Amino acid sequence: MSDIRRQSIISSLVIYFGFAIGLLNTYLFTKQGLFTEEQYGLTGIFIAISIMMSALAGMAMPSFIFKFYPYYNDNLPPKKNDMITWALLISVIGFILVLIAGIALKHLVVRKFGGNSQMLVTYYYWLFPMGFGLTIYTVLEAYAWNLHKSVLTNFLREVQWRLFTTIFIVLFVTGIIGDFSLFIKFFAFTYPGIAIILFIYLVATKKIHFSFNVSKVTRRFFKKILALCLYVYSGTFIFTLSQVFDTFVIASLKGLDKAGIYTLATVISSVVQAPQRGVIAASIAHLSKGWKDKNIPLLQRIYQRSSLNLLIFSCGIFVLIWMNFADGVTTFNLKPEYLEAIDVLFLLGLARIIDMGTGVNAQLITTSTYWRFELVSGLILLSLMLPLTYILTKEYGIIGPAFANIISISIYNLIRIAFLWIKFKLFPFTLPSIYTLLLALAGFGVCYFAFHNMHGFMAMVLRSLLFIIIYAGGVIYFNLSPDIKPVWETVRKRMGIK
Repeated sequence: MSDIRRQSIISSLVIYFGFAIGLLNTYLFTKQGLFTEEQYGLTGIFIAISIMMSALAGMAMPSFIFKFYPYYNDNLPPKKNDMITWALLISVIGFILVLIAGIALKHLVVRKFGGNSQMLVTYYYWLFPMGFGLTIYTVLEAYAWNLHKSVLTNFLREVQWRLFTTIFIVLFVTGIIGDFSLFIKFFAFTYPGIAIILFIYLVATKKIHFSFNVSKVTRRFFKKILALCLYVYSGTFIFTLSQVFDTFVIASLKGLDKAGIYTLATVISSVVQAPQRGVIAASIAHLSKGWKDKNIPLLQRIYQRSSLNLLIFSCGIFVLIWMNFADGVTTFNLKPEYLEAIDVLFLLGLARIIDMGTGVNAQLITTSTYWRFELVSGLILLSLMLPLTYILTKEYGIIGPAFANIISISIYNLIRIAFLWIKFKLFPFTLPSIYTLLLALAGFGVCYFAFHNMHGFMAMVLRSLLFIIIYAGGVIYFNLSPDIKPVWETVRKRMGIK
């Protein structure tokens, strides 16, 4: 657990640094006089479609790597390990198919988005470089996680990618990039940029080898690999579609300007989820090994600790964001239209807490022998998310997808919790989970009544400091997580606190 804790903490710090850069980018995107809501909405839908392309083109290769890496690593010398060769080759073929389909179906995009989101039609073909870059990066990232290089991959995805965006924003604002047309074209190559960096690193450090000879492991497990990929591919596509469908619907029905407002709420709420990637990246190899060794106690320990630690982080960050959002929009001179995102942010933030509070349940399922259930639960999610999003968006505007999100994610995670309990007696929650929620509510209540008549930058600072004292102090004092004390002792030693 110490290795998972160490990598999770370092990765979380890296991810939060990346989110700080992302918030700077968000500020520049939404500040009055720089970008329009429609332009910001276009960057959001570029990311959403790239994620969708990656899920389609990847052919479940990341899941293949997560599940079978221990078998390849334990039974083959590095130079005869053909896993990454086939994973990359199949992903490239998958993207070529996506590209062909995208060109063939452009008329459908024009019909659905041409009325309210003309800019998407204008820059349609620039989506493909971005989607290709994310496809390749996702495969390389999955391989690097099993090499215990999660800190590096999180740096590239969360920090370096955003730094590329920051550079292009600054060049656009200063006039070096002459117009938005050129900016969005540069933006389309941000994901290919980090994919190239990771690929060069893996080759230069000899962490990756290419072999086009079919290994004994591939031959032995071929049928299982094929079955896994077919099932997980469907499940991954379904889950990814559910994640980005809201942005598509808003852009189609309400326009890119409303998509821009929704994107702001999505970006800010994603800060709540920042530690999740670090925990998943650090634990995935241990989960695969745990299932291989039939080490149920280890799996239970990872499940409960991931649930509790992510719940502690997500509740704290959400309350800090929610308390200060309105003051932040006015204090930092964002466009007043973005205040419309406040209710969306609340619902999306709660959905993130629910998803994080259930720990690594998705990773437990996909690395187990019951990985087929990921497709079943994904189908349930999709059957809820898609119709709810469309109906509620037409009826209630941009808050509709947020309602659909929290309803669907809640049911989706409840089903997975029940499945893991019934099959393996694995359960994520403990009494400290309840104490964490109560502590967060108490901290919010105190801060709200203490400063609800005070506004501006100083109110944000005082409100945040008081909550941190109450919440962080309570978490440490009551020792809510077994990982808190070792971390706190390390911080005390480094800072010389007695």
